[in-house]
Amino acid sequence: MFIDSAKIYIKAGDGGNGAVSFHREKYVAKGGPDGGDGGRGGDVIFVADEGVRTLQDFRYKRKYKAEPGKNGGSSNKSGKSAEDLVVKVPVGTIIREETTGRIIADIIIHGKPVVVAKGGKGGAGNQHFATSTRQVPNFAKSGEPGEEYYAVLELKILADVGLIGFPNVGKSTILSMVSAAQPKIANYHFTTIEPNLGVVGVEEGKSFVLADIPGLIEGAHEGTGLGHKFLKHVERTRMLIHVIDISASEGREPAEDFRVINSELKQYNPKLFERMQVIAANKMDVTGADEKLGVFTKEMESKGYKVFPVSAATGEGLKELIYFVSQKLDEIPDTILYDDKEEVVYTVEEEEPFEVRKQEDVFLVEGNWVRKIVSSTNFGDHESLQYFQRLIKRKGIVDALENLGINEGDTVKIYDLEFEYKR
Repeated sequence: MFIDSAKIYIKAGDGGNGAVSFHREKYVAKGGPDGGDGGRGGDVIFVADEGVRTLQDFRYKRKYKAEPGKNGGSSNKSGKSAEDLVVKVPVGTIIREETTGRIIADIIIHGKPVVVAKGGKGGAGNQHFATSTRQVPNFAKSGEPGEEYYAVLELKILADVGLIGFPNVGKSTILSMVSAAQPKIANYHFTTIEPNLGVVGVEEGKSFVLADIPGLIEGAHEGTGLGHKFLKHVERTRMLIHVIDISASEGREPAEDFRVINSELKQYNPKLFERMQVIAANKMDVTGADEKLGVFTKEMESKGYKVFPVSAATGEGLKELIYFVSQKLDEIPDTILYDDKEEVVYTVEEEEPFEVRKQEDVFLVEGNWVRKIVSSTNFGDHESLQYFQRLIKRKGIVDALENLGINEGDTVKIYDLEFEYKR
């Protein structure tokens, strides 16, 4: 089965904590601070690999976590940085942040690494906090947390040409006739519910990938029928072969079929409508097809479209169609979905450093920055406590508490730290 989406959890490694340590040496009673820095957490890196064809593996392994950096040590020893976690994905994988829908990366170049989650920086050891007035800093900084989020992976197939058209117009049969692909074919609607791929050989050293895209119906841009499942697979194709049932065997008019399909493409994404299209007027072997072909061809060619009369059942006209498509592909550049970049990489914006709110009679202060400062502070050490007080005042936490109406003696809770407020 062709797997084209998966939900996973991505977590870069946290930075290691800085160390609190003091130099100890014979005949030296009180050495200076020598706590080392923590190591950097590992990044999570995605690399497109042409050998990976589907997102099947991501259905079974859903968590991708890089290792944290090592903590700093004594004697100014820095903790070891963690190795990056490298994950192989199919060429053409798009990564979205689940909660916001924002694009993290659109990976289309084989072998090129893309950082999708950055590891946290290591915390500073207490050697960095010594000053002329603070010669014995009894605190260090914790490592920063690595980026983490739930992501949705989407694989939009990298076919050069897409076969589009209503269900049951012969797209699967055409694919089977011009390539080695063996799609399931039957005479009922929506036989193809996933895209089938085939390599079409034109001549020695020249070929292209042709995709039989699931059938489309009116209203697909709103999700009707196979809807978006169809349309997203068309986005990367450089050219479209619009297959029309020229015999009108199901009671629809060929020109109206052409209008409906293109209307759906245009409403879903105007860029799809601008893709070069060539028309395969299929089922020429059916009685009555010749009469409809003349009128249809005249109308389509007046709009700039080239029409090839073909029969998927007998192979008539397919060679000429494929040769024409191959020539045009030499003139059409690769399709880039987002802007004009090789990849689009979204960098998570820095969140607010803290949030202050009142819950019953307690004032709560929360946020990753606050949690990091609390874990870095040695509240049993006078200098470390003073440093903490200056830091939260400079960051604006005290002002935020006063704006919320805090009074002398009220309780403030910052995670595991709880104290009475004093002006």
